[in-house]
Amino acid sequence: MAKCCSFTASRNWCLRYSFTNSGLKSSTTDLGDGTVMHCWIPKTHKEKKPTLILIHGVGANAMWQWNEFITPLSSRFNLYVPDLLFFGESYTSRPERAESFQAQCVMRTMEAYGVKKMTVVGLSYGGFVGYSMAAQFPEAVEKVVLGCSGVSLEEKDMENGMFQVKSVEEAVSVLLPQTPEKLRQLMKLSFYKPTKNVPSCFLNDFIDAFFLHCWNKMAFCTQAPPWIKKLEKAGNLTQLTQEYFYKLLLPKKMVMCTVNYQERKELIETLHNNRKLSDLPKITQPTLILWGEYDQIFALELAHRLKRHLSENAQLVILKDAGHAINMEKPKELFKHLKSFLLDSRPHTKENSNGSHSQKLD
Repeated sequence: MAKCCSFTASRNWCLRYSFTNSGLKSSTTDLGDGTVMHCWIPKTHKEKKPTLILIHGVGANAMWQWNEFITPLSSRFNLYVPDLLFFGESYTSRPERAESFQAQCVMRTMEAYGVKKMTVVGLSYGGFVGYSMAAQFPEAVEKVVLGCSGVSLEEKDMENGMFQVKSVEEAVSVLLPQTPEKLRQLMKLSFYKPTKNVPSCFLNDFIDAFFLHCWNKMAFCTQAPPWIKKLEKAGNLTQLTQEYFYKLLLPKKMVMCTVNYQERKELIETLHNNRKLSDLPKITQPTLILWGEYDQIFALELAHRLKRHLSENAQLVILKDAGHAINMEKPKELFKHLKSFLLDSRPHTKENSNGSHSQKLD
């Protein structure tokens, strides 16, 4: 029997309402090569406003990671909030997994909406994509904000003990949790002060609900297998897929969006494989680097390394008493620095004793 109530599904509904109430609408673009991109876009694009692209990281969809910022930012910018490939409602049948391909798909989506100039803000994995957009399309990307995004990492960093995990396989098991225990581990690594004693039923609900979301979306995509199309034709797709999910798949532990698990795993593996700082292009746009003081996903050293790589073109702000999830732990501080960097003309940082631009928030 299907569950009658889901906190996660209810929150998804509330987030969709919040985005819609802030002047955005859900839109899907078929790029014509087996790739479909979903994006929240302005109901009305106003030419007098600058355009801002918000790119999410690995984990839940874009709504969960950006909801706190939609209302205040939408009054100042034309906001575009895409789901990256294999997240939310975006997908591709193509084999590419590099962040450069994600960046190309986001840019092609923006071009389809007639957007020619933009500022890009990326959290974690979204920062990899945003950085690549700036490198590939310097004429279109005017400014860049990177939040806890380890674009400066190297493959050897794992062997040298920079991370809390010892291998890419272990990293995948944490970043794509399929059990409450792994989700607790992810929370511990993501937050400076993680919530303790979260009941397993809530964690299972989060994992299961996102699987079911992806499962239901499968039936409407052009790449869906024929047997799923038969369920759709049967009448009540939601009821049928819920019954199939809870009766057959859950007992087999097929959770946490198993539909896209392999593809997401490949995205993470591609980030790490053969990565060298010497291969990282130096973007020329003004760049703001934001980092949690106690980030355990991407160590703070990566922020300083990226600042050195970009030199005077970048500003580094370190958020005090914050971990990796700065959008959730320090939303007010994050918004303050976004607003200052993107809109204000006054200097954003001050020179510290060693000559690099960095600042901690009290």
